Amino acid sequence: MAKQYETVIGLEVHVELSTKTKIFCGCSTAFGGAPNTHTCPVCTGMPGSLPVLNKQVLEYAIAVGLATECAITQYSKFDRKNYFYPDNPQNYQISQLYLPICRNGKVEIETEVGSKTIGIHEIHMEEDAGKLIHDEWEECSLVDYNRSGVPLIEIVSEPDMRSAQEVIAYLEKLRLTLQYLGVSDCKLQEGSMRADVNLSVREAGAKEFGTRTEMKNLNSFRAIKRAVENERERQIDLLEAGDEIIQETRRWDDNKGESYAMRSKEDAQDYRYFPDPDLVPIQVSDEWIVQIKERQPEMRAEKITRYKKEYDIPEYDIEIITSSKHMADIFEKTTVLCGQPKKAANWLMVETLRLLKENGMEPEDIRFSPENLAKLIGLTEEKVINSSVAKEVFEIMFDTNIDPQLYIEEKGLKTVNDEDALRRTIEAVIGANPQSVEDYRSGKEKAIGYLVGQTMKAMHGKAEPGMVNKLLKELL
Repeated sequence: MAKQYETVIGLEVHVELSTKTKIFCGCSTAFGGAPNTHTCPVCTGMPGSLPVLNKQVLEYAIAVGLATECAITQYSKFDRKNYFYPDNPQNYQISQLYLPICRNGKVEIETEVGSKTIGIHEIHMEEDAGKLIHDEWEECSLVDYNRSGVPLIEIVSEPDMRSAQEVIAYLEKLRLTLQYLGVSDCKLQEGSMRADVNLSVREAGAKEFGTRTEMKNLNSFRAIKRAVENERERQIDLLEAGDEIIQETRRWDDNKGESYAMRSKEDAQDYRYFPDPDLVPIQVSDEWIVQIKERQPEMRAEKITRYKKEYDIPEYDIEIITSSKHMADIFEKTTVLCGQPKKAANWLMVETLRLLKENGMEPEDIRFSPENLAKLIGLTEEKVINSSVAKEVFEIMFDTNIDPQLYIEEKGLKTVNDEDALRRTIEAVIGANPQSVEDYRSGKEKAIGYLVGQTMKAMHGKAEPGMVNKLLKELL
């Protein structure tokens, strides 16, 4: 009988915090920017420069700890992790080893067999390194220190996950929590959320963990899922062949769909950690924790409960709208402005989701404002424009956030409510289409659809379909 294997997975998730300035200096954290322009003596590791902790980083870390039910370490320190690499300007990274800011938390995830608790071992604060650009044409490596000193928190899970599905469920729950807290945009493609996967396999029922490998370079949920499944198979094949699994760091190549060894990783990698002598210990009072707790926003579960009470919209719509903090904000503000929750939900659920999918965008990338969506809903409800013109205007608004009212006036898209003009157009359409008129009069109800279409065409889409229908039936 073939052996059954169990996969054991733990994650180290690095999250770039959305503070305006870096963790230990006043340089900008904005993404992009010409190389080495968001830098100063502190984040480029100049001798004699001194770091000063950004208070916002600490508050964000505590907020995440509270949202994931961690114990907050009220006396905490920074440590130096020593390693020598060109993108690490001081030749050490300021991190937290001995007294991380948060410990022993948990995240509840939904799986195919019900809910499951994934333990969080710790959350610590640290600084990011710079970025190396390898120029193969010039045969040289360039370094950009703009990212050096950008604040990170590292969320280290317990080895509680058993499949790629559980890994994705955990990451999605974590990302949503962080986005709701407003501490990070969590854009994997920009590197503001990065996951390293520690994975081992063991025979089903075994108590001891197998030898683990660490997978790096994972910048999408799809890549993470594929990497987990690939590494599980690779380790099982090695065990089946009687070979040994080597503890190592592996790099995932998503284009090739395979990983390769980067470096062997001994358990006792000697980073020679010691407390950072330039930074004072952090003391967090009970009062401060209470203040941060009181400032915590409404999280998704609470939002879902409130929406069910307050808005008469389907549960499915509530699930989708609240799955993005940005979309939920747009929905709520639009509803306040136009008083039409159903209409606001419909625009988000149908047209917005369609355009996001067509453009390969995330809900966080929505650019139109609640004010403009509310205006468009108002203009449609007041029959200033008909539904097909509204969709046309919405597409422009989705791209450029134009003011729909101004756009409609500029382009002359208002519905023609002049009954005499409409009657004259319909009479001309009836005169030009005797066959359709004959079909309708001999009982073919569908023939009127063609006549409505011809009338709308003659009116350049600016007539109200209901009114066209009514007048056509009268004249026929």
